[in-house]
Amino acid sequence: MCKIMEDMRNEAALNNARETAERLIKKGKMTLDEIAECVPLLSIEELREIEMKVMQLA
Repeated sequence: MCKIMEDMRNEAALNNARETAERLIKKGKMTLDEIAECVPLLSIEELREIEMKVMQLA
């Protein structure tokens, strides 16, 4: 049961990090390297993927 709760907490934290990164990318005031420093749960590769997704929606 504890493992399931821990997995759920980790997934929630990761989703929150992705949402934060997406908002920062949309603002366009920070580089991906700067965002990576602020959102350490995500790799630069993940940030690039989020950036590509955001740019496709624009």
